[in-house]
Amino acid sequence: MIIPYYHVDAFTVGNQPFSGNPAGVCFLTSWLPDDLLQSMAAEHNLAETAFAIQKSNGEFDLRWFTPEFEMDLCGHATLAPAHVIFEHFGFSGERIGFDTRSGRLTVNRKDDVLELDFPSRPPVTSEVPPELIAGLGMTPVTVMKSRDYLAVFESEGQVAALKPDFSILAKVETLGIIATAPGQNADFVSRFFAPRAGVPEDPVTGSAHSTLIPYWAQRLGKTELHAFQLSKRRGELLCQLRGDRVGIAGRAVTYSTGFLRVEW
Repeated sequence: MIIPYYHVDAFTVGNQPFSGNPAGVCFLTSWLPDDLLQSMAAEHNLAETAFAIQKSNGEFDLRWFTPEFEMDLCGHATLAPAHVIFEHFGFSGERIGFDTRSGRLTVNRKDDVLELDFPSRPPVTSEVPPELIAGLGMTPVTVMKSRDYLAVFESEGQVAALKPDFSILAKVETLGIIATAPGQNADFVSRFFAPRAGVPEDPVTGSAHSTLIPYWAQRLGKTELHAFQLSKRRGELLCQLRGDRVGIAGRAVTYSTGFLRVEW
């Protein structure tokens, strides 16, 4: 089977390649066996590989796989296939719909920015597992929890200085750990660690902003927010709280295109 494949940098800083979070994007005509999809994602060894099937004009089924397992929600690997559909498939509409494990998601195009419409996942007060503090190597001022633990620090410098012990963080029983603080040149900054998913540090994590946006919107008293993720690659996100939904917008750049030859 010959499968069209795209490597896309999503949530880039401006339109700079080699920033943001790289995602693999495969377009299929029908679903392949799950173990084959998982093997392909492991072979790509990116934070996520997106697999999409077109149902009608502008409507797709979408699934996401890390190198270790299938994800329930992923931001950059939703932005990436939308970018391909707009830029390489010549889709002329302004909105693309994806049916996923997290329900229906949409991506709107506004000039060179693509905006995801995602569910809001506000964090709640939580007990703090000792492995979280030991793994981060620094004590946050607040710890909360949604899908992931949210560790809030006093300053951007503290978040940037974190040197996690991933062998310890892998014992924390959530998908990931979000570290966040007020930003110097943005409303807030973050980093995201997910060693249990085979992704020690994710370059830019759209789904984590489903938790970050409601937290910072309440804390700062505003619904429109500007954010940076402080990975080595760095990423930029334009955020908006919309009740029980969030808008997560960013830019994407195609790094490479090609075909996969898959036999099984």
